[in-house]
Amino acid sequence: MPLFSTTPMLQKAKADKHGIVAFNVHSFDSIFWVLEAAAEMHSPVILQTTVGTVKQLGAQNIAKVAATASDYYNIPTGLHLDHCTEYEVIKQAVRAGYTSVMIDASMHPFEENVARTKNVVELAKSLGVNIEAELGKVSGVEDDIAVDESDAQKAVPEECKKFVEMTEVPTLAPAIGTAHGIYKGKPDIDFDRIEEISKLVDVPLVLHGGSALPDDVVRRCVSLGMAKVNVSTELKNAYSEAIRKHFIENPDSLDPRTYLQNAKDAAKEIVKTKITMVDSKDKVVSSFV
Repeated sequence: MPLFSTTPMLQKAKADKHGIVAFNVHSFDSIFWVLEAAAEMHSPVILQTTVGTVKQLGAQNIAKVAATASDYYNIPTGLHLDHCTEYEVIKQAVRAGYTSVMIDASMHPFEENVARTKNVVELAKSLGVNIEAELGKVSGVEDDIAVDESDAQKAVPEECKKFVEMTEVPTLAPAIGTAHGIYKGKPDIDFDRIEEISKLVDVPLVLHGGSALPDDVVRRCVSLGMAKVNVSTELKNAYSEAIRKHFIENPDSLDPRTYLQNAKDAAKEIVKTKITMVDSKDKVVSSFV
């Protein structure tokens, strides 16, 4: 099965009021265990990479491995470049075979955000590649983009409507109170804002900062129009903690097949939990294929 554009995936998910999880992958092996878990759950899924991962592993290499794994597990899969501020990197990803890209110009004034987003829409939309953009500022650290909690800004619903009309962007990530990373306190999610934005725009919305959010919070966000839910830190931590636990308990056991299997099992449980959370289990047949 080839890689899919996430545009129809997310449009169908929004219409059916379930979500699709976008899991950040940081290595080639993580691509396979994310898709293996998704296949076991019979769920469509989105593989997601940061700019740092692209620069480390190579966009073409990632796209080829993702396509091979998607074909092997026969699961509808999208490949997304997250939080990219560099137009040249976006072009590189599109040419390599990414089916979705995010232009993050949220740190710029509204007019410049519109202009930068329109440039990417003109590049990618005609090729069937999904484009995601952000309004407002999500706090926390994502790759090399850091936003202090005091500088975080929630998206303005009327601006979201204007932004989508001006750019024709197929998916929108409005800042609604979430944060990248693990929450230090209780997340302050503005559900009324999500509902208002969803009424004003007809494109699927994206929930950034999905790691460690309570399931009921995520489900409510999905019911209000958040079709794509991003998960990174929680997945990465589970994988790394399993390796650390292995060496604490078995300091002389150096066979990577053993400790990587433990890490894979731990990470797959996170994948399955998140798929269940957004209700995309068993949605392959009824989704968009």
